[in-house]
Amino acid sequence: MLGAAVSLLQQHPEIALFLVLALGYALGQIRFGPIQLGGICGTLIVALVVGQLDIHLSDGVKNTFFMLFIFALGYAGGPQFFANLDAKGLRMGLLCVVEVVVVLALVLAAAWWLALDQGTAAGLMAGAATESAVVGTATDALSKLPLPGDAIRQLQANVVTAYSITYVFGLIAIVVATSQVFPLLLRVDLRAEADRLWQNMGGGAEDAGAASATPEMVGRVYEVVHGHGRTLETLAELLRGQVAIERVLRQGRALDVVPGLRLQAGDQVLAIGRREVLVGVAELLGREFADTAAFDAVVETTEVVLTRRAYFGATLQALRAALPPKVQLLGLLRHGHAMPLLPDMALRQGDVLKLYGPVADMQQATALAGQRVRISSRTNLSYASAGILLGVFIGGFSVSLGGIPFSLGTGGGALLTGLAFGWYQAKHPQRLGIPSDALALMKDLGLATFIACVGLASGPQALSLIRQFGVALPLVGVAVALVPACMSLFIGHRLLKLDAPVLLGAIAGQQCSTPALSAVQNAAGNTTPLLGYTITYAISNVVLPLMGPLIVALAGMLPPR
Repeated sequence: MLGAAVSLLQQHPEIALFLVLALGYALGQIRFGPIQLGGICGTLIVALVVGQLDIHLSDGVKNTFFMLFIFALGYAGGPQFFANLDAKGLRMGLLCVVEVVVVLALVLAAAWWLALDQGTAAGLMAGAATESAVVGTATDALSKLPLPGDAIRQLQANVVTAYSITYVFGLIAIVVATSQVFPLLLRVDLRAEADRLWQNMGGGAEDAGAASATPEMVGRVYEVVHGHGRTLETLAELLRGQVAIERVLRQGRALDVVPGLRLQAGDQVLAIGRREVLVGVAELLGREFADTAAFDAVVETTEVVLTRRAYFGATLQALRAALPPKVQLLGLLRHGHAMPLLPDMALRQGDVLKLYGPVADMQQATALAGQRVRISSRTNLSYASAGILLGVFIGGFSVSLGGIPFSLGTGGGALLTGLAFGWYQAKHPQRLGIPSDALALMKDLGLATFIACVGLASGPQALSLIRQFGVALPLVGVAVALVPACMSLFIGHRLLKLDAPVLLGAIAGQQCSTPALSAVQNAAGNTTPLLGYTITYAISNVVLPLMGPLIVALAGMLPPR
C-alpha cells in the first residue's frame, strides 16, 4: 500500500506538489504562543520530508512560479517604496541600511568561520532575516555559476535547508525581542507609551486598540410618523448639524431638499451621519424604513489613491477639513495595512482612502485627493506578462565584481520591473492593471510553489547539511536576527529619537516580520507600531531580495580559513 502511494507520487509529481501545499499551509497555521510559522515555512518543512521519497518537478515549473511571485512582490510594493524616498522615509530607512549591512557582514563572517558554501550562506541570510524571497533570488544566482549541474543542485539544496533551519530560530528571536525584551531595555511601559502617542496624535481616550473603530458614516431611510410638521431647518437644529438630510421622497416623488421643506406623514427621508448619531433620528421622525431601493444610488463608498502632491505629508485632520461636509473618511490603507485614523497622522503618496458620502459630492472629494481606484476583478495579463518579460531581459545583464560575473538574475530583474509597473499603476489607477486579490494569489501561489519545488528536490541532501553543522546554524541564525535589531534599537532611540511603539514597529518592518508586528501591537494595545512598520517594511521588502545574488557573489570571493 505504502509502496503504491510512493510510486504514484514519483510518477505524478504534480500530485506531490499539491499534497505539499495542502499539508504545508495546514502546518503553517498552527500557532505556538505568539509564534506561527506561516504557510511558506510550513510548505518548506513538508517538502523536505516528502522530498526524501526522491520526487522531482520540472525546473520550468519552479522558475515560472518564482517569476510570478517576484514580479508580484515588486508590483505590490512599488507605490509605497517610491513614496518613502523622501526625507522622512530615508531617515527611517537608516534602520534598513543597518539591517542590510550588518546581516551581510555577519553572514560573511559566519561563512568564513564555519567554511560555509555559497548556498548555505544564502540560506542563512534568508532564514535569519526572515525574508523568503532571498531563497529565490539566491537560488537563481546559483544556477548561473560555472559549475557542474550536480554541484549547483547541491548548493541550491543547501539554500533551502539552511533557510528552514534558521528561519524558525530567527523568527522566534525577533518576535520575543521586539515585543518583550526591547521594551525592558528601553525602560518603558509599552502600553502606556502607545496610549500616550495615540492621544498626542489626536486619538480619543476610548478604546485605542481598535485602529479602525472610528464610527462610520452611514445612510439610513426613515418613514415620517411622529415627526410630521417639522421643517428640515428645525430638524437640523435638533440634530445639531451632525446629520445631513440628503433626500426626501413623497409618494415616490423626490422633493427639493431646502431648509423650509415641511415634512408630512408618510414621507421617506434619507439621513446620512455617524452610526451613533442616527439612533436619535428615529425618535424625531419615526421608524427606519426597510425598503431602500429608491435611495441606493444616492450614497456610495469609493476608494481613492492619494496622488495630489498638496497632501503628501499633510495630516488626516487637514484632509478631513478639506473634504465636502457630507463625505466621511472611513479608512486608510498603506501597503495593505489598515492604518489608525489619527488626526495628526501624516499622509503619504499612494495611500488608499476609503470615502463614503453622497454621489453628488464624491466627484469633488475624489478630485481633491487623487484618483478613483478602479474596482475590477479582471487582470491585465498583457501588462503583467510584459513586466515579467522585461524583467527577465534586464536580469540577463551582468557586471564583473572581482573577476566574478554578477547579475540581478531573472528574479532581481522581475522585482525591479514589478516596482516600476506597480508605481505606474498607482499613478494611473483608472487603467486596468492587476487587482489586489489576483496580486495576492500570484504572490502566495508563486512563492509556495517555488518553495515546494526546491524543497522536494532538496530532500535527499537536507539531512547531510543538518548533520554537518548541528546547532551552529541555529545559533548563528539567532545572532544574525538579533544583532542588527539591537543596533537599530540604539540608533532609533538615541539618534532618531523615535517613540517606542514606532521604533519597535520599524524594527519589525526592517526584518519584514509580520508576526513580530502582531506581537508588538498586542503588547502595545493599539496600532501605533504600524506608523514605523510600513516605512521600513516597504524598503526592506525590496532591498533584501536583491541581496540574494550579492551574498552568493561575496561568499564565493571569501579566502579559505
